Amino acid sequence: MESIWKQTYEIASRPPLCGDIRAEAVVIGAGMTGILTAWQLQREGIRTVVLEADRIASGQTGHTTAKITAQHGDILADFVREKGFKTAAKYVRANLAAVKEYERIISGEGISCDFEKTDSYVYGQEEERMKEEAKVSRQLGAPAFFVKDISFPVSHKSAVRFSDQAQFHPLKFADALARSLTIYEKSPVKEVEDHKVITPGGSVAAKHIIFAAHFPFVNFPGMYFARMHQERSYVLAISGAGTIDGMYIGTGKKSYSFRQYGKWILFGGEAHRTGENAEGGKYEKLKRAAEQFFPGCRVEAAWSAQDCMTADKIPFVGTYASSKPGWYVASGFQKWGMTSSMAAAMILRDQICERPNPYADAFAPARFSVGEIGPVGKDTGTAVKQLVSPIFRGGIRCSHLGCRLVWNPDEQTWDCPCHGSRFDRQGRKKEGPAQKGICCKDAQ
Repeated sequence: MESIWKQTYEIASRPPLCGDIRAEAVVIGAGMTGILTAWQLQREGIRTVVLEADRIASGQTGHTTAKITAQHGDILADFVREKGFKTAAKYVRANLAAVKEYERIISGEGISCDFEKTDSYVYGQEEERMKEEAKVSRQLGAPAFFVKDISFPVSHKSAVRFSDQAQFHPLKFADALARSLTIYEKSPVKEVEDHKVITPGGSVAAKHIIFAAHFPFVNFPGMYFARMHQERSYVLAISGAGTIDGMYIGTGKKSYSFRQYGKWILFGGEAHRTGENAEGGKYEKLKRAAEQFFPGCRVEAAWSAQDCMTADKIPFVGTYASSKPGWYVASGFQKWGMTSSMAAAMILRDQICERPNPYADAFAPARFSVGEIGPVGKDTGTAVKQLVSPIFRGGIRCSHLGCRLVWNPDEQTWDCPCHGSRFDRQGRKKEGPAQKGICCKDAQ
């Protein structure tokens, strides 16, 4: 089934790139990040072209739960301990600025996208942890409050509330901005050579190249494949369940996400690392949980999303690699793509315009800390295991770096547990970083 966003709104198609052109900047990817970045650059007078492999907002933007919030789980107290107060504060304030920027753009441009101010909540069973999270969040500048109860029938002992957050219809918003941009659809990027981006139908030469296509697909330099993994999560749009105020997400592995859109409650959960769902049944588990919370509810849409996860939970935004001046990247948004997209667009805008951004160094891709060694080592170990273990017993391989693929019965796809590429039953690529499909004979 399509997401509720795709069921309720359609963006008009654009032609593919045909021929060789020039621009000041070229953005790879017409999801929320690419559209916001291009729009911000255009506002600065920088002539920008956007290249999209499929359709505008057809990837993660069309599968989000569309929460515009600076509350990204119960992470901030840990951030302060692991990254220091200054870095944590920059992370929080960049996302708070992103929330305000959405409101400013929507109001200033008169965009009708079902934008609604609301509070967000993180609920859990550890009361002391929630108290600490609320206290630290306030110290970092967030509008945070510790609360004992939430108006929702889910097991919890306490929660942290962020006031003045928001939610919207992502496709309506993206389409409104896209109308003023030069975007070529069905134009997958096959190669990037210094300051030229090459597609099957032509090329774009530009001083600035922005990689905004979810997962950076140029492996060297940058080595983003070794610094991130991908996770999938599942969402139901259910009706007949009443209404709820606010946006909610639980702590821990078996937690659920809730928000209202129109007559539907968007109910999400059952996350797992991409390539680790051989048994399937995620949608059925989510449906059973929804029935427990909302007896008699009806499922009207079901879909999944995929998120890039960095070791330290902070996105990579900035210069792609020191050896590639003029290349930029925005990736690793965890499960918070809406605010992260806007924060990334503002940081990249300022960097390209050669002016300081108060938050940029916290997101710099060149950063590294001791705390990243463990998660990076775990991700690398997973990749090595998948590369080496099947040598003597065959297996269908990913066209990215050769990892063994796993069949996902829920999505009817071949998924890569190393770096998250996905392929349909016939071996056609659905998601990267792989740039081509796999052998159709093997895939079938």
